[in-house]
Amino acid sequence: MRTLLVDHHADFARAVRVALGDSGFAVDVVGTLEQASSALCCASYEILLLELALPDGDGLGWLRQLRNDGHSVPAVIMSSLNDLEKRIAIFNGGADDFLLKPVFTDELIARMRAIRRRATQMTDPIVVFGNLNFDPIGRQVSVAGHPLIIARREVCILEHLLNRAGRIVPRAQLEDHLYAFNDEVSGNALEVGIYRLRGHLSRSGATAGIKTVRGIGYILELTHAAAA
Repeated sequence: MRTLLVDHHADFARAVRVALGDSGFAVDVVGTLEQASSALCCASYEILLLELALPDGDGLGWLRQLRNDGHSVPAVIMSSLNDLEKRIAIFNGGADDFLLKPVFTDELIARMRAIRRRATQMTDPIVVFGNLNFDPIGRQVSVAGHPLIIARREVCILEHLLNRAGRIVPRAQLEDHLYAFNDEVSGNALEVGIYRLRGHLSRSGATAGIKTVRGIGYILELTHAAAA
């Protein structure tokens, strides 16, 4: 999940960013509402983690304005405020969840995944393409019913390609989904991930393969074996 964390407490933000990164999230960290607004204009986020008391204003008022402007990105408020009326105002203001600081990162990750689960509860969350199955909640990949163990980054690549199976995914769009602004990424990191993922799919007998569209990006398509 591409995540925007809005919190000006550097040590806390760093700890959350590391924990989420280890669990497969791409996290951008900003410390002000102005920076948060700029980030939302530059990237597409799947979840927002928001502190209320920020140097340049009230996070809840900013969230209300986001909702009034039509932004539907799920929002988790994290705050040391533990007043019942304030918590009610938080949910009425457009928040999807609330966590009292200090935040335990395992609980935060579980709540973020629960929000994602709720977003897909009206449909089958399992993505199927040929004999390839992907569970976006459990982050599990299988081929013809057999588990396929691949690295976290390759799972993220596969997820994005699966969500757009049969369509070209521009390289820039794929990189935007995979990496946060401050990630240290080598020039060929995406190519290496694609290469490794292709190898896993081929060796496992998957009927889906990744085709490079030179100068544009990549496409996940069924192989001739699948069509036969």
